Amino acid sequence: MDFDFAAEQPKLVQLLIGVAAFLVVVAVILLLVDRAPMRRRAWPHATILLLPAVALLGIGLVVPAVRTTLLSFMSGDGLNWVGLDNYAWMFTQPEALTVLRNTLIWVLLVPLLVTTVGLVYAVLVDRTRFESLAKSLVFLPMAISFVGAGIIWRFVYAYRAEDQDQIGLLNQLVVSMGGEPQQWLQEPPLNTLFLIVVMVWIQAGFATVVLSAAIKGIPAEIIEAARLDGASPTQMFFRVTLPSIRSAVIVVLVTQSIGTLKLFDIVRTMTGGQFDTSVIANEMYNQAFRYGETGKGAALAVFLFVLVTPIVIYQIRQRREVR
Repeated sequence: MDFDFAAEQPKLVQLLIGVAAFLVVVAVILLLVDRAPMRRRAWPHATILLLPAVALLGIGLVVPAVRTTLLSFMSGDGLNWVGLDNYAWMFTQPEALTVLRNTLIWVLLVPLLVTTVGLVYAVLVDRTRFESLAKSLVFLPMAISFVGAGIIWRFVYAYRAEDQDQIGLLNQLVVSMGGEPQQWLQEPPLNTLFLIVVMVWIQAGFATVVLSAAIKGIPAEIIEAARLDGASPTQMFFRVTLPSIRSAVIVVLVTQSIGTLKLFDIVRTMTGGQFDTSVIANEMYNQAFRYGETGKGAALAVFLFVLVTPIVIYQIRQRREVR
């Protein structure tokens, strides 16, 4: 296909203007920093350097947050004020309650399972001969996007009729053992658990790396003293290892909780939210962009923000205590 330079020329001009404006802003910032008084330069420098970032943060985060909050009190077309009707829908209608239930299941199970799997794996491979290889294998899924992982696991759960050859790994195993193939992603509430397996598979590597590093940071004299006192492996784990890596465990739990609350890709790719598998982020997308219910989508977004905020505040307090 031929390149139409005349048609693309306005876009190129806009790009050049944007780059020039960016360079001008950077030059002005550096000039102001250089001209700041030598005495007590910390505050002027900090103000000059942070001001553009704060402005962009306000434009890209604060303004949309305020607008979304206002839309949550409006009708689907965003023209009429409906008060708390959208929030009432969220907590009273069966389809919305199913979304909240699924999100609760995800938030309760995923952080716990990811942390448990990562911790057990980190303890088992710690200081073994093939430790590096074992960690690399469990970390590999982290290199795959959530969409890619969802597509892979759709093939794992794929279903065909009993008289056909199975292309899904799980159904092939079931058939080979004399069972009947199942539609794993269409049978609630088990289908939500099968989706959770995908998330755990992806995130277990992250938990393993973080917790393994924390385990290696335990002072050797503490471990040696516990062994001299005759501590069994179980006692070593629960009374020495686990208390020593408490902060790392909290980091993994908090990180996974936040990531799970805003989960979208896996559900969207594997089921599209059908068969009672939708979660808040997916339903927010459906209501706002598929069904034209902007108010309901905004209400879900606000509720998601409210859920994430306490976790973020807790993490900030924990970091301050560590310091």
